[in-house]
Amino acid sequence: MPATMKRLEVTYHVYENSAALAQAAATHFAERVAQSVAKRGRARIAISGGSTPKATFALLADPAGPYAATIPWDLIDLFWVDERTVAPDHPDSNYRMTNEALLSKVALNPEHVHRMEGELDPEEAAARYESVIRREFRLEGAEAPRFDVIWLGMGDDGHTASLFPHTEGLGELGRIVIANHVPQKSTWRITLTRPVINHANDVIFLIGGADKADPLERVLFGEYDPQTLPTQLIQPENGALTLLLDEAAAAKLPKPGPDGSGKLELAR
Repeated sequence: MPATMKRLEVTYHVYENSAALAQAAATHFAERVAQSVAKRGRARIAISGGSTPKATFALLADPAGPYAATIPWDLIDLFWVDERTVAPDHPDSNYRMTNEALLSKVALNPEHVHRMEGELDPEEAAARYESVIRREFRLEGAEAPRFDVIWLGMGDDGHTASLFPHTEGLGELGRIVIANHVPQKSTWRITLTRPVINHANDVIFLIGGADKADPLERVLFGEYDPQTLPTQLIQPENGALTLLLDEAAAAKLPKPGPDGSGKLELAR
């Protein structure tokens, strides 16, 4: 293996359906919060939008469930991985989805909820969010924030966060947050950059649905072509990546073991 390549250990957990995937994601969320609070007294988490996170948030907020009353919500600082360029009450807003499913129902301090201001000019929104992160993490100079956990999804085109195929944002290495123009959707998005994602302590993908099976197979086993498959850019510095999958999304991966888990070692 050439010296410039690195090894990436991918652990994947496969669940029967979307409901089981959401339940597992909720459990992972609670466990990661507890671990971060035990180590550092706080949990700094960046989340994504999508149907699986929405179902997960509903479980976390359920007053009859095991999480709402046991997670130390007052010790969580919540950030977003990306956002659409819309107002916070717009149906497409990642913040609105999270607020309706989770924030409005749990005791998370509003001062610890750091949304991306999608209603602003995209470049201004990105600059303001980078300033928020720099302030909250007390960064100096070129320091990068180290999130405890970053939760990601993957589109059927191989994108993750708002790093879409063949967009300028794929090559950004110096900034924390950028406005990324997405020509194929005729819009702009605001997103964390890949160095920030890869610097996190823990990077977890939630991927569900049969339409993700082919792109996931190509991301993991196909030719390395991150311009076409941006998810390939996610290579955490700690060398470990976790995937939570339903059976439909995992259909083209090696069959997991009896516990529903498997491991892959990739060279990138």
